[in-house]
Amino acid sequence: MFDTVFTTIGSTTQHLKIYNPFDQKILISSIKLAKGETSNFRLNINGVSANEVQNLEIAPFDSMYIFVEVTVDPSGQNLPLVVKDSIEFVTNSNPQHVDLLAWGQDFKLIKRQILKTTTWTNDKPYLVYNYAYVDSNATLTIEPGTKIYFHKDAGLYVKGKVLAKGTIANPILFYGDRLEDIYANVPDQWNGILLYSGSKNNEFANVEIKNANIGLQVGNIENEGFATVKLSNAKIQNMAYAGIFAMKSDIEANNCLVTNCGFYAVALLVGGNYEFNHSTIANYWGGYGFKARSTPAVLISNVLSVSKDKPAYIGDIVKADFGNSIITGNAIDGNELFLKGNSEALFNYKFDRCILQVADTFKTTNADHFINILRDIDPKFVDPYKKMNFELDTLSPAKDVAKVAIGKLFPLDLKGRDRFLDKGPDIGALERQEKKAAK
Repeated sequence: MFDTVFTTIGSTTQHLKIYNPFDQKILISSIKLAKGETSNFRLNINGVSANEVQNLEIAPFDSMYIFVEVTVDPSGQNLPLVVKDSIEFVTNSNPQHVDLLAWGQDFKLIKRQILKTTTWTNDKPYLVYNYAYVDSNATLTIEPGTKIYFHKDAGLYVKGKVLAKGTIANPILFYGDRLEDIYANVPDQWNGILLYSGSKNNEFANVEIKNANIGLQVGNIENEGFATVKLSNAKIQNMAYAGIFAMKSDIEANNCLVTNCGFYAVALLVGGNYEFNHSTIANYWGGYGFKARSTPAVLISNVLSVSKDKPAYIGDIVKADFGNSIITGNAIDGNELFLKGNSEALFNYKFDRCILQVADTFKTTNADHFINILRDIDPKFVDPYKKMNFELDTLSPAKDVAKVAIGKLFPLDLKGRDRFLDKGPDIGALERQEKKAAK
């Protein structure tokens, strides 16, 4: 069985092994696709590309492989369609068969397109090759429930504005185009989303951004001005480099889950205004139970050096405030927060009722910067490694201890659950709600 494949685009290759367990050779008089040349499937049988071969011998205790690919024809419909066939064998006059099954999905292709003001609808998925570029003064509106898949090295680049406002029931998905289960959590399948400096009033609500190089880059050094974006109920996970990578930009983020990135989950650099509330930033890169990174989950710096031959970039961090948020992970040195300030520019930051995993030498005594924090405690997620489940466990120290004033600004969590049905709001993006015992 094949995972869902896009119509007209070939699948990955599946294979099956034919083994002779006997001490005598066997003769396979025929191997063929039941539908022959009309089949959507293609075979490579023992190194020969053909949909039918005859008179193959397998030596005692030896084996051979059959490789299978499929291309699904367009159907003109949104719902996935089923493609079936079978491989028929005749061995020593005994007929046998192996069923083949694939799901195909029609799509809208975006390839090297410069977009004017437009709306992407949810009737069919979008498949982006190379790039989709939102031009200056243009707005890309994306409907709830829209699925956007990116081919290798493709990205969404924005000089205008993106309004991607999904709902809890119908989130907007930004994924790579490898739909097989083995690629479900593989990073670096596509480039990511870039909001150029000067791109204003972007909104991403109830979205999932997954398996890219940089999930969301906000601002860039080369362009003048700030980029601005509001993030709410956003999941940004499994990035090769960074989840959110911001330079001289404005970000307002609430109920965000940023996890499992190769270097930084969140990097805020060379100036900007940043505010994160009720967010879970948990970098368990690699899915390992042991410590696997030398970089922190969160990096905040008002200076950036790009080469020895050029002066460093310096910009005012006017604000970098985190409230009721979790910053944790599996860094080698145990430090998931790194602060680097240059005296030539503003460097303002604040952590208010947050769980912070920091090194023993990290000082959190300055009450102007650290307010009622909980440091160096395990937030006790359900399963952050194998299942990437960042719900709070029943024994989590984050339960019921968040700052109420901040919680009232965001009374519903990432999944739309009420934060005030128990003793108090929980720290982080996800509210723990105990199941009521059956009467």
